[in-house]
Amino acid sequence: MSLESEIELAGGAVLPGALPEELRAELVLFRRDMHRHPELGHQEFRTTAAIKERLERAGLRPRVLSSGTGLICDIGVGEIPGADRVLAMRADIDGLPIPDMKTDCPYRSTVPDRAHACGHDVHTTVVLGAGLILADLHRQGLLTRPVRLIFQPAEEVLPGGAADVIADGALDGVGRIIAVHCDPRVDAGRIGLRQGPITSACDRLEISLDGPGGHTARPHLTTDLVTAAARVVTDVPALVGRRVDTRSGLAVTWGRIESGHAPNVIPQHAELSGTVRCLDLETWRQAADVVVAAIDEVANLHRAKSEINYVRGVPPVVNEAGVTELLRDAMIARCGVESVEGTEQSLGGEDFSWYLEHVPGAMARLGVRPPGERTVRDLHQGDFDVDEHAITVGVELFTAAALLDTLRR
Repeated sequence: MSLESEIELAGGAVLPGALPEELRAELVLFRRDMHRHPELGHQEFRTTAAIKERLERAGLRPRVLSSGTGLICDIGVGEIPGADRVLAMRADIDGLPIPDMKTDCPYRSTVPDRAHACGHDVHTTVVLGAGLILADLHRQGLLTRPVRLIFQPAEEVLPGGAADVIADGALDGVGRIIAVHCDPRVDAGRIGLRQGPITSACDRLEISLDGPGGHTARPHLTTDLVTAAARVVTDVPALVGRRVDTRSGLAVTWGRIESGHAPNVIPQHAELSGTVRCLDLETWRQAADVVVAAIDEVANLHRAKSEINYVRGVPPVVNEAGVTELLRDAMIARCGVESVEGTEQSLGGEDFSWYLEHVPGAMARLGVRPPGERTVRDLHQGDFDVDEHAITVGVELFTAAALLDTLRR
């Protein structure tokens, strides 16, 4: 691999690790192949095999995780001093259970009801490309800080595959961790950064309500279960909003409600499901107790028996100040000061947050919108796609971060 392309820093210093054209073209093809073959969480066998083969071809020794999908790969660990301060780079590799709705797209998903509609194919390609370049720099003696590549399965499956990856030793010896997430609101060639919380906590809520049932002519003789379910839908979010600090952004939002079979029969059973989201880490820690108490209170008021399955999801991603500045400096070194913009905290959940419970780290929003494009293809929609220049930006951001991190220590 040739590293002829270099970035000149202030003062005349040179930062190697720009993406060569030959590798850029290969990475675009890799991303498109992955996009054509999306796999759901814990089923990413083809994806894992493809990543493993390419890393091994570069002379690296990736290790498939004990779950059978996902892998980690070290560069310079055990060879470069400071192995207890490894810089980790994380990518998620799973797709979504939705159909790919793009038309006239040569790399449209070939798997029915499966799509890479969140950009995980881009995240994976970015970390793969950065790893290939950093391995070459290591062979040349230009990488002075060990790096670990983490290709994580099942990010889309609550509570996320990150916990399993951590249990598999992925953070052993890691001092810092970085990641990117595609953002269709940011132009390709730019990143969005925010110190502190950049995503929100996200939990899943599943409720069963039961009663004796009866005739709609005599609701006073039974439990009016449809009304009870409707009151849970409307009253629980209102109660929750008055039992925590409103600045925490704790919100209950329903995605499904199901009950009954006939217009003149009061049903015996109802089911509801939704999500609980929260901007604040400390409020998230008490959210389950607050939400469950509110559901029970409303259900009891309407004489309905409730069973609640509160599934802990992920805490907010909270970007650490030092690592956020590292990403900022790395992006400026590559693309200039105008390439970095501020970004708001979103209500989306991301299991990268679990890594940050153990080590400092930061996630950048990677711009994927074609410059000048007015139509926004949002995440988790079947027509989602990216400007593939984002791959170059992400790779060079990560290689610069690895090299600048050494200078900071």
